[in-house]
Order: sequence, then C-alpha cells, then structure tokens
Amino acid sequence: MLLHEDRLFPSESSALKIARSLYAGIRNLPIVSPHGHTQAAWFAENKPFPDPAALLVQPDHYVFRMLYSQGVSMDDLEIGQPVVKDPRRVWRIFASHYYLFRGTPTRMWLDYAFQELFGMTERLSEKTADVYFDAIAEKLKTPEFLPRALYERFNLEVLSTTESPLDPLEAHQAIRDSGWKARIVPSFRPDPVVDPESKGFAGSIAQLGEQNGEDTATWKGYLNALRKARARFKTLGCTSTDHGHPTAQTADLTQADAAALFGKVLAGKADAAEQELFRAQMLTEMARMSLEDGLVMQIHPGSVRNHNKFVCERYGRDTGSDIPSATDYVHALRPLLDRFGNEKNLTIILFTLDETSYSRELAPLAGHYPCLRLGPSWWFHDSPEGMMRFREQVTETAGFYNTVGFNDDTRAFLSIPARHDVARRVDCAFLARLVAEHRLDEDEAHELAHQLTIDLVKKAYRL
Repeated sequence: MLLHEDRLFPSESSALKIARSLYAGIRNLPIVSPHGHTQAAWFAENKPFPDPAALLVQPDHYVFRMLYSQGVSMDDLEIGQPVVKDPRRVWRIFASHYYLFRGTPTRMWLDYAFQELFGMTERLSEKTADVYFDAIAEKLKTPEFLPRALYERFNLEVLSTTESPLDPLEAHQAIRDSGWKARIVPSFRPDPVVDPESKGFAGSIAQLGEQNGEDTATWKGYLNALRKARARFKTLGCTSTDHGHPTAQTADLTQADAAALFGKVLAGKADAAEQELFRAQMLTEMARMSLEDGLVMQIHPGSVRNHNKFVCERYGRDTGSDIPSATDYVHALRPLLDRFGNEKNLTIILFTLDETSYSRELAPLAGHYPCLRLGPSWWFHDSPEGMMRFREQVTETAGFYNTVGFNDDTRAFLSIPARHDVARRVDCAFLARLVAEHRLDEDEAHELAHQLTIDLVKKAYRL
C-alpha cells in the first residue's frame, strides 16, 4: 500500500490504541463539504473527466505551484489552457517531479486517491508515469468514475460550490431538474460586486442591477439587488456566503456616508484607502443581510492574491501565486461587532492565513462573541501540522464548540475524501492525546470525534 493504516496517529502505544478506536467510530461517516470550489456543471452534465492531467494536475494549484517553484514551465504544464493538448506529456513532467511533494499534505492527498480510487500500489515516479496514466485514463472511461458516481462513492452528504452573484446558477437548477437526489448547493461569493479592485467592477454592478430589476447606480438599489441575488441563491439551497477580502477590516458608516462612498467608488474616483473603506463597509452590510436572511457568513482574509505579476498576466488569476499576509482581527472587526457581535441568530465564521492570530486574537474573540465561530485550518495550513497547531492553540480559549469541523475548500474533486480523512485522523490523534494525559474521558472523546466530523459543521452551516 502507498499509505500506512496508522498514518498521523500517535506513536506512543496507549495513545495509538485510543486513536485507532476513535477513528474506527468515524472513518465511514458521510462527508459534509460546506465550502469548496468544485464545478456544479460536472454533476449537471455528468460527463467523463477527460484525462489524468486535466483531472489531477491542471486544476490543482498545490501541484503546479510546487513544480513552478523548481523551474518547471507552466507552458509545459499547459496551465491556463482550456483543454490539455498533450496530457501524457504533462503527466510525465508531473510524475518525474513527484519527489518534490515528499512530506507535504499534497503527497498524502494524491497517494490516497491513487491507492483508494485507482488501486495503485507502486509509488508514482518517472518510471511508473505511463503505467499510472494508462490505468487512470482507462478507469475514467467507466461509469464508476463519472462525477455523480464519484459523489456517491465518496459518501458525500452535502457539497457546496462557490459562485458569483452574477452566476445564473443554471447547473444547480439542472441538477435539481434531473431528479438526482444529491445535495449540491451554491455559496454566495459577492467579491466581484463588492470589491472595487475587481476587474470590470462597474460593469458587474450594472449587470447585477439588470438581473435583479434594480437601479444599481443608487446605493439603495445596489443593496436591494444584493438582497434579491441572495434570495435567488437560497432557492437553490444556499446556506452561506463567502468573502475573500484582502483584510478583515469592517466599518459602520451612516447610510448617507456609505451612499456617497458608493457613488465615488462606482465612478472610479476612489483612492486605495476609500476602496478599502468600501470593502469594510460591505462586510458590515453583508452581516446585516445575513441577520435578515439567515445565511451564514464566512470571511477569508489575509491573502495577497496574484503576487507574481508575470504569472498573473500570462496565465490568469488564481494560478498559484497567492501569498499569506499578517492580519489584524481585534481592531478590524470591532465596527461590525459593535453593531452585530451580540446577535445569537447571526453566524460569522472567521478564517486566517496568519497563525499568529489563533491564540492572541481569534480564539479570544470566538470565545466571547455569540456570533463568531472559527473556521478550520485553511489553504497553506490545510495540513496535519496546521490542523494540530489549530487545535492546540484555539481549544484552550475557544473550546471545541466554537469551531465548525472541517471544510476542504478545494477545486480538486478527487482530493475531497483524502482531505477529510486527514482531518479526521488529526482530530483523533489530538483527542487521543488528551485522553492519554487524563485531560478528557474516553467516552467524551468518542462523542467529540463524531461532533468534530459531522455535527458541528452541519450546525454551523445550517445544513
């Protein structure tokens, strides 16, 4: 086998025994994936995935950013191309550099897919590249590897995608109309119409107005259009919003001042500070709307996106050059929390790429304000070490019940079961250590393992 059965468990014998027992109780529970970036069209159309390179290399920025860091050309990997013209060549490049992923979570995710889905037992390398390619390509032609069949094979209970407010959601509607009983729901990502730095911002605002029958040249019409867009998402099962702002900054302007700022932003006359103030105000407006319509609010700040200008211009946005940045939460969130922080019917899930904020800011905030919950280790910290650091640093102040389980936040569909398996194993290892150190009773650990796996995420995301 490519993976050891006791991977990620404690090496000490008594804790190992407890971790095995805890894991046995949860390993086969359904997967709830409340936030991710898979494509609803895959399931609406239910067409075969084209080839191993298009499935496992091209959409996965964890993969190609590592290769690029070692001098592999993105042109050779055909990144940014709508169709992979020479998938075997791309796969051979990937396989010959697979050693680069030693010790990384990406290696564990990929090996899990290779072993559990495709039955591979020999490690991927330059020598085995064609064997892998042929075996995977052949299986992708079978009915068992169609998107809907994989959804069921993965034991997915809920899968959330992420869409712009301008998305017509035709794929989601098609899934519903097909009669297939899977629960695939959209998440509302308003960044294109709330971030003045978004490409074509003014045009997107106009389109938002046209779609929702509102005059979005006015502040009132703009807010009404957003409310209507959110309502449209809710009719197709949406339970959450997602906000990928550069910072966690919030503001609480008067409506007159907000309207004046909106006019300036829409006219393209706002400077960088005013653009940031507008984003800050819109987080507060989104919280207000969430209190009205019940959508859970996720804030994903702290990424300096498209840091590599050359890569962004040549290959497009979101092609592996996003870099984490230090993030303030205590002062940045205060305007929003002064207004809505004590609302028990509002849920705001905070994420971070700045681990120094866990015990200093995030855990104390979530351990006090009724509306706040802590999202799991995200992106660069979606790793065994990152997950363990998260549990160690936030549990002492926020406990377990101000966290929301795990979400995979991925475009790579085949990695979903692997990522959830890693999270389950790490949580079992953490709980086993608490039991072995006589800080937690074993029956409580079994209850917590189930809650961390499925109960807390369903409660937090209102699924």
